[in-house]
Amino acid sequence: LVATRKENKLPSYAMPTLSSAPTKTGTFGRALAASAGSDVHDSTYYAKCMMGGILSCGLTHTAIVPLDIVKCRMQTNPEVYKGLIQGFGELNRSGPGSMTIGWLPTLLGYSAQGMFKFGLYEMGKDFYGELVGPEFFANYQSLVYAAASASAEVVADAALCPMEAIKVRMQTSPPEAKFPTNFGEAFAKINREEGFNGFYKGLGPLWGRQVPYTVVKFVAFERVVQAFYENIFTAPKETYSKPTQLGITFASGYIAGIFCAIVSHPADTIVSKLNQSDKATIGSIVKEMGLFALATKGLMARIIMIGTLTGLQWWIYDSFKVAVGLKASGGAPPATPAAPAAPAK
Repeated sequence: LVATRKENKLPSYAMPTLSSAPTKTGTFGRALAASAGSDVHDSTYYAKCMMGGILSCGLTHTAIVPLDIVKCRMQTNPEVYKGLIQGFGELNRSGPGSMTIGWLPTLLGYSAQGMFKFGLYEMGKDFYGELVGPEFFANYQSLVYAAASASAEVVADAALCPMEAIKVRMQTSPPEAKFPTNFGEAFAKINREEGFNGFYKGLGPLWGRQVPYTVVKFVAFERVVQAFYENIFTAPKETYSKPTQLGITFASGYIAGIFCAIVSHPADTIVSKLNQSDKATIGSIVKEMGLFALATKGLMARIIMIGTLTGLQWWIYDSFKVAVGLKASGGAPPATPAAPAAPAK
């Protein structure tokens, strides 16, 4: 970050980029780096975090495609898919290929989302932390984490949205609609019949689902990790083995994921219903289902899915970071920097 100050003027800040990323120096920078494991936050660091995000989100979402299909069909076709176990039985009767419908747009979309989600979050923490200063950050860390994660997710969802539209349409279209289950044919059909709007009409609800989800995911994770190291694993973080640190990462991610699922579920249902039909609107979906059904239909499946997903995502992300020489995420919060000593007279 570059900051300049003129008399009676506010400081100006330059957003960090991969080609010109900040190296943490100074009192606040050293405190922030210490809380993250003393990694130097330069362009190489951010690039590694982006790669970790690709693996974290792309692999996990692709691995749970069968569960995602059942969850989406419970939301969009509750008359047939009445519960999680029954839904898997119903899906299995459609043949083994039905378990992997939409895997390719899932892999592509969530890999892109993960790259921006984790990479820009790390940049955002540094940017907003430097912007507000060390004392504010020490006292209001959650606000900095929330701002960084929300900003990152807005960009990440724009990258995800076209693939999410294709995935949901492939997974939830009724048989009589004869919608293609092949990625290339599905992409061509939406592009031909609906154009740009077909890929991005769900962006608003996607933001409504993912931005609160991501804010909870990152803020809760950071706080739960801190709680573990402050109350249970009270020795210095670096004294614990890497498997122990990664176990704390997974547990913290799983706990955060439960909160994520509850907060984001109504918007998730709306996204599924919107992408199921080209005639659906947010208003018509709310009127048809009612608020209670929006908040509860398919919720247990989503809690299982998102809790496991979030725990695994953080575990994969941190495992990659550790493998490439970085430190595991989170830890004890940085202390408020001491005021500089007065110059000797």
